Formats: sequence, structure tokens, C-alpha cells
Amino acid sequence: MEFHVNHPILFLLAGILIAVVLAQSVFFLVKALRRSRELGMDQTKIKKTIKTAALFTVAPAVSIVISVITLSKSLGIPLPWLRLSVVGSLSYEAIAASNAVSAMGLELGKISSLTAQQYVNITLVMTLSIMVGIWLVPVIGRKLQRGMTSLGKRDAKWADIFQNALFIGMISAFLGYVFCDFSRLWIPGDYAPTSGLVPVCVMAVSALVMLLCGLLLKKFKWNWVNDYALPISLVLGMAAAIPITAWLG
Repeated sequence: MEFHVNHPILFLLAGILIAVVLAQSVFFLVKALRRSRELGMDQTKIKKTIKTAALFTVAPAVSIVISVITLSKSLGIPLPWLRLSVVGSLSYEAIAASNAVSAMGLELGKISSLTAQQYVNITLVMTLSIMVGIWLVPVIGRKLQRGMTSLGKRDAKWADIFQNALFIGMISAFLGYVFCDFSRLWIPGDYAPTSGLVPVCVMAVSALVMLLCGLLLKKFKWNWVNDYALPISLVLGMAAAIPITAWLG
């Protein structure tokens, strides 16, 4: 049987796993509703909360759909659909897949076909790598939380600075991936095509869109912008990549 990244068997396997996750969500939702009745909670407020939460999941869902479309060109639909429906994110999945693909001498986005072995290798890298965070939570999560709580009691201002520094450090790891080819333009004797500027320009467009959303939220009090700022910046950033790529090559 010839392997294909969009083989029906892969859709079936991914669908089964996603169905299990959805079943868990429904199970705990039902248990929570029953418990709320036992506690005598206002069911009108409960239903309103459920509807509001369901409505606000539309914004993250748009980002997920965009991410699946982005990765499906090289990896097919089942794998990105599975990864991004459970614990994945576009920033992580794209980097993990790109690293796995480059190790095999290929380039993400320019793959015409994958062998079964290559597909398995990419899947293992994308899956096992992100599970490190899940394993670390029970090991160091409680100690880290106690340390942050203790630091906050001693010096709340420094605790806030330290927490922001951790977040900026995490973001910097992704920024390095964006600027890796851009920085080569200033190395004497080294040649880098202007295509290295594409991710930098796309990031700048997305950042400007996000800034504009923040200004609209602040000036006009459009609270819905807070929930849709991410997918809007993603869509416009990706749309801007088309003319930017045509311009820079």
C-alpha cells in the first residue's frame, strides 16, 4: 500500500483520538452541571456562562484552522489537525516540524511528498518534544509555584519583573527563529537572499495589526477585539506574506 500524508487511515486515527478528547470534555461538562445543581447554583448564570465560553472559543478556533491550513501543504491534514486540536500551537508545531524536516535535508513548505519513515520521524519530533512540558509540570511545577509565591511575598515588584523576564525569554527563542536568516545579511563575505527578510516583515505587519487592535480596544472600548486580535493579526500577517514574498523573492 502506497503511503500518503492524507491517507484515509490517518484521518481515521486522528479522528479517533480527537473524539476521545471531545468525549472527555463532554463528560466533565456533564459532571460539572450535575454538581452545580447539587450545590444549588443559579442555572441561568451557568447556562449563560456556557454560551459565552462557547462563543469566545470561535476566535482561538480561527487561529487553529489557519495553522492547520499552513502546515497541511507539507504534512497533510490529519497530523496538523491532531496536533493543533489537542496540545499544539502554530509557533511550536511549525518550528518542530521545520527542524525535523531540515534534519532530513528537506525544507518545510517545499515538500512534494514524504515517505512513511520521514512522516513518522516528523510526528515523533512534534509529539515527544512538546510532551517534555507535560512531564515537567508534576516534577517541578509545585516547587516553582512555591518559589514564585515566596518571592512575591518578599518583593512583589521584583517578582513581577522576574515573571515578565521569563515570558520575554520564551518569546526571544521564537524571535531567534524569525531573525536567523535576516542577521546573515550583515556578515561580510556571507551571502543570504533577501527572502530572509520575509519573516521579519510578516512579523512586523502582525505586530502593527496587534497594536492597532489594542488602540481600538482602548479608545472605543470594543471588548470583542480582545478575543479576535490574535486571529486578525494572523490572517493579515499571512495575507501580507504574499506581496512581501513577491517583492523580496
